[in-house]
Order: sequence, then C-alpha cells, then structure tokens
Amino acid sequence: MLSIENLHKSFPTAQGPLPVLRGIDLQLPAASSLALMGESGSGKSTLLHLIAGLERPDQGSIRIDGQPLHDRREHELARWRREGIGLVFQQYNLISSLDCAANLTFQARLAKRHDPLWSAYLAERLGLDTLLQRFPEQLSGGQQQRLAIARALAARPALVLADEPTGSLDESSSETVLELLLELVGEAGSSLLMVTHSAHLASRLNRRLNLHLGQVQG
Repeated sequence: MLSIENLHKSFPTAQGPLPVLRGIDLQLPAASSLALMGESGSGKSTLLHLIAGLERPDQGSIRIDGQPLHDRREHELARWRREGIGLVFQQYNLISSLDCAANLTFQARLAKRHDPLWSAYLAERLGLDTLLQRFPEQLSGGQQQRLAIARALAARPALVLADEPTGSLDESSSETVLELLLELVGEAGSSLLMVTHSAHLASRLNRRLNLHLGQVQG
C-alpha cells in the first residue's frame, strides 16, 4: 500500500544543509500496522510529514498503491490529505470553534464521504456519544484524543498517520486509546503508521522499525 525507497530530506541552516533522512526504505502493506521508533531528532515526524505531502523529499520516492506521491502538484497533495489519509497528533489539533459532532465529521465532509451511521458508531465506540454537543475545551485530554481519532477515521482513509497519539496521556489511558485505535483502524480497513517512544505500545502493532540518525535500523 505504502512504498518508500531511498528517501532523503535535509533542511537549510546557517551552517549549510542539515540531513534529517538519509536513504529511508519502508514498506507498509494494506490493512497492516507499523510502529516507528527512535530518539528525538531521528526524523520520525519529518517522515510522516513527507508521507502526508506537507514536505517534499530531496531524493527518493513515496508511492501509494504503486502511484507516485512525491512529485504530485500541490492541489493533488491537498486532495491526498483530504481523502487519502487520517492524521492523529499528540496535541489533538481540534477546531475550538466547532462542537464535537462537527469536529468528528469535519474531514469526512471535506472528502465527501460522510457516513452518519459510521460516525455515530465511532462516537459510541470511543465514548463520545453523550459529548457531541460539547466543545473541545470542555473535554478531558483523553476525550479530546479519542475525538481526534474519530475524526481521522470518519472518512475511512486508506492510511492513518499517528504522531505520538498517546504521548500526553497517562499509561492506563494510553493503553485504552491505543486498543480502540487499533480496533477501529482494522474495522475501517485502513493501514496505520504510528510514531511512538513506547516499546510497549509499539509491540501491539504488526511490525516495528527504529530510526537512528535518519536511517532505518531493524
């Protein structure tokens, strides 16, 4: 489903280009999950940004179902972010001016794939069905993260990218949220690429890779 070959990315600094990714190769089959681990600064978030089309690589290829992503035009990348992927961040990135119901369905409506029954099911499974008229600031951190997961899955994307999705939660809440995320990703038929620092959480996914100094280890 996702194929990455010889991916390089650097960023300009006053001292010259700073290499962040140095020849990444990665394969993620359809309907599977992969945990990406590594120390801070190893390039994990940069890799997610490249897959999401938020950055462009200096060299190498990113392919989705065999079709190149790395050289698409900006409007094509915007469509990919709208329709092809679901994004889950550590800081939730909910829209404060919208209630929970509108936040949940926001991306699915943009993608023109809003399914009221699926959205209602997500709300029920994630314990949000009695909170839909509230605003994000009225929710706990765990509730906000579950809402972010529901929003990411509402359009049944081909790929879910999760950047430390439980990093701001306690251990018990992290376990609960990850279990729900994995179950619902499976029901949506999506693939999951998750950045995490937790070896325990990473062990729950199908595979684990480590990034070190911009290269895959293992």
